[in-house]
Amino acid sequence: MRTTLTRRNFLRAGGVAIALPMMESLSPVALAADGKKPVKRMVCLSNNYGVYQKAFFPTKGGSDYEITPTLQPLTKHRKDFSVFSNLDHGLTGGHACVPTFLNGIRPDMSSSFPEGNISMDQKAAEFVGAATRYPSMTLKVKESNQTSFTRTGVQVPSIDVTAMYRKLFLEDSLDARKKERLRLKRHGSILDSVLDKAKAVNRELSKQDQGKFAEYLDSVRSLEKKIDLQKPWLDRPKPKTEMEEPRPQSQTADEMKIMMELMALAIETDSTRIMTLSSGFANGDFGLQGGYHGFSHHGERPDHTEALMKIERNQIAQMAYLIDLLKSKQDPINGGTLFDHTMILFGCGMATGTHSCKNMPLVLAGGGFKLGEHVVLPEGKFERVKACNLLLSMLQNFGLEVDQFGTSTGTLTGLEFKSA
Repeated sequence: MRTTLTRRNFLRAGGVAIALPMMESLSPVALAADGKKPVKRMVCLSNNYGVYQKAFFPTKGGSDYEITPTLQPLTKHRKDFSVFSNLDHGLTGGHACVPTFLNGIRPDMSSSFPEGNISMDQKAAEFVGAATRYPSMTLKVKESNQTSFTRTGVQVPSIDVTAMYRKLFLEDSLDARKKERLRLKRHGSILDSVLDKAKAVNRELSKQDQGKFAEYLDSVRSLEKKIDLQKPWLDRPKPKTEMEEPRPQSQTADEMKIMMELMALAIETDSTRIMTLSSGFANGDFGLQGGYHGFSHHGERPDHTEALMKIERNQIAQMAYLIDLLKSKQDPINGGTLFDHTMILFGCGMATGTHSCKNMPLVLAGGGFKLGEHVVLPEGKFERVKACNLLLSMLQNFGLEVDQFGTSTGTLTGLEFKSA
């Protein structure tokens, strides 16, 4: 069977693949059996302190690398994930870089970029629109989520396991639905007013500015369509579940397990296709006394580095549990399993708790990519590859026809799709 061609097959050099324009003979994604593009899902997992790198990164590249202590929980999924070395956003700033995980742009730099500091998950959510009840879900366990941003620079609020359960499975009250209808109607009225005044404004603009204004009006009309598409969800019943409403747990591992189960249910019920989760640490986890931030400034003290390894190994173990759940569930939309069309990315904007942002810890699983390697990218100062190249590849996998995202210079070399 001929391997499906993609734009990232071309113009490769130095860890970068320059994307070609869409052409009829190039298919961005292997198509489903019915000739339609498969429905994709995206999950991003993070913490706010990076990782202890000596226990995370393998020493050898390729497919026969020795799995490290932190990555050990993923052993049984070895062929379904890759770990990347020497990818980062080229930024400095310590904790200020935590919000750059999914965009490569510090909030204070956003005005210099056409799309601001919109994060990958929210870019994908714009693409999904009202196809699902929730275009995306931003989640938290024992830590605030600082990674999701709209194109206007607004940080998306995050919710815990109880709030997520209620959003997924509890019906809104009649009063809440009434208020939501009024909100949508009010937004629609504002957009109508904007469009009514647009012609008068357009006549006062130069030809160059008229082109920019036309792009603005297109975005307004797109928002108008999304509002119309959101209205039917108000009267559609939510899916049912036998799972009881959860509460936040005293132990992070217990709460993370519940969150993974909810995330799998969200994908299975097609309630959302995009989720971003940040997790932290609670004093007493794994018998440890202290705080994540304090442990992260380890100074190579054994008690601190051992604590970090326990915390971060659990984060990877929860990722492995989510993969288990998705592999065990049939995909009612695409066929196969839910994992077959779900990308799961683990990483952090600040690479280490010692405020270094170099060599971000990045693990990608699933999504139909060819994986199973430790991918070692160029380490030299002038040869380094932007982490946004990986994010761009993921967006294209998701179905977006974009050739640039954040600070990307192309898609990531070698990150190909499996044969159909």
